[in-house]
Amino acid sequence: MSNTNQAVKKSAHDQHDHKPALHHISTRQKVIVMLAVMSAMFLVSLDQTIIAAALGKIVEDFQSFSSLSWVVTAYMLTMTVAVPLAGKLSDMFGRKKLLIIGVAIFTVASLLSGMAQDITSFILFRALQGIGAGIIFANAFTIIGDLFTPRERGRWQGLIGAVFALSSVAGPLLGGFFTDAHTVFGLTTDWRWNFWINIPIGILSFILIWVYCPHIKHEKRHVIDYLGAAFLTLMLSTLILGVDNTESIFKSIIDSGVSLTVVRTVLLGVSAISLVGFIFAERKAKSPIIPLTFFRNPTFRYSMIIMGLFGAAFMAGILYLTQFNQQVFGASATDSGLMLLPFVIAMSVSSATGGIIMTKTGRYKLQMVLGLAVLTLSMFMMTRLTSDSPYWFEAIAMAIAGLGMGQCMPTINNAVQNQFKQSELGAATSSSQLFRSLGSTIGTAVMGSILTAGVAVGLGSVSTMPFITELTKSPQSSQILGGQAVDANLAVSLNEPSIKNQINESIEKSLEKLPEPQRTIASKQTKQAADEFYAKVTKAFADSLQQVFWISFGLSLAATVIAATLLPAGKLHDLRKSDIGIEA
Repeated sequence: MSNTNQAVKKSAHDQHDHKPALHHISTRQKVIVMLAVMSAMFLVSLDQTIIAAALGKIVEDFQSFSSLSWVVTAYMLTMTVAVPLAGKLSDMFGRKKLLIIGVAIFTVASLLSGMAQDITSFILFRALQGIGAGIIFANAFTIIGDLFTPRERGRWQGLIGAVFALSSVAGPLLGGFFTDAHTVFGLTTDWRWNFWINIPIGILSFILIWVYCPHIKHEKRHVIDYLGAAFLTLMLSTLILGVDNTESIFKSIIDSGVSLTVVRTVLLGVSAISLVGFIFAERKAKSPIIPLTFFRNPTFRYSMIIMGLFGAAFMAGILYLTQFNQQVFGASATDSGLMLLPFVIAMSVSSATGGIIMTKTGRYKLQMVLGLAVLTLSMFMMTRLTSDSPYWFEAIAMAIAGLGMGQCMPTINNAVQNQFKQSELGAATSSSQLFRSLGSTIGTAVMGSILTAGVAVGLGSVSTMPFITELTKSPQSSQILGGQAVDANLAVSLNEPSIKNQINESIEKSLEKLPEPQRTIASKQTKQAADEFYAKVTKAFADSLQQVFWISFGLSLAATVIAATLLPAGKLHDLRKSDIGIEA
């Protein structure tokens, strides 16, 4: 009898302490939490694109063009490092705490970035902002696992994918609008508004998450893997510095006589050694950041490979299409963002509907394979883009890419989450985001080098081109060059619409001093040299970009083959005992 009573008491105690993390929360509360999370996710994904339109003005105001690379890399570095660490910490301490901390850091860092008075403090605040962004990014997809069963997660994963797509266009548009000094509520905007816009949305997200998000955790004892965290941080930091803007960041060392090859070899060597150290640390850790046992799961293992390939192909499809619009069609930063609307609309619709389909069918492999196949088709179409291609052809290719990507994003995340207990979702989901981020970073760096090399071959000796010679002779025009090396990168920069306008204005001023007959002749000769230069740069850029799209096509095709042949088929499950957390 006593044993029976004890069993009854134990059962009642378990029911009280282990509330179902997915069922006792009202639908209204779940929706409010997801709106808050999606708004925070919108800020993070927006921030990655909104800053692009303001970079030139920022370094101009701070008179520090040499620090341009650090402005971008500092944010990317801290964000990449924060993602896996935040994912594991959320498993230990609960998603709510981490989300609140992430939103708070991101909001405060946005305020400080907008108030920065020198380039050093600005870079530091951007790095702090990256930490907050990484925490939010790691938990935005994971919090869905605390609120919904795998079968229900599809539609919400799809909606977050749609938010991500929307920010891809909203970023350049807002960035260009604020930077170009418009009047809003009687106030004149500038580049600082790109950061201040985050503050009211961040505060609202903070309050909603604080009030409505349930605090669910899974580990009673917290054993932090400090050694693994140190190795992981060192590995990711040196890897990013070794592939992204290395020449600019380590310019002083390279100028002192150390070759770029040596610098990259040292950085990548340290990264490789740190990876070995990280693996040994994870094997012995009681609570590893990324449990190596995850890789025994074929769905996880192949999903990580697919995520890396997908990340690289995605960045090529968006980043370089924006540059294509500026170089070939002469679009401004704002117009080039608007020209991405076919992609954004298609991806938003596809991501949302794809999530609903996955929820209804309860399966993900076929949907993932079809999405990757469609993406591969779009990349093949982009290899056909030339300097003479009409915009409607690019728009069709972009729309097809959006349809494919919209199907891929929610299915990959859901496939990974479906394999693990809810107590492991943070580490598992953040791992997939990490591999996507690394794929994007490495892929962009490699493709950027290939693009630059191709342009250099297509142009030949840039410094001896007649138009460049004329620019270097003119005091007004030479200031636009900013003391930069006259190479393929500079040629591409000079072909951007905003720079073209500055050059034309400086040329007109320099010709005003000439008498009328000479001015007309000189103007005609300069215009002819400029037209020849711009046409040659445009063709060289478009031809080189074809090589980049061929690489993206190959990556997408490889991802499709892996998903079709190696990724196990699976069915999304409903509530399991392992999905019951401890609500504090």
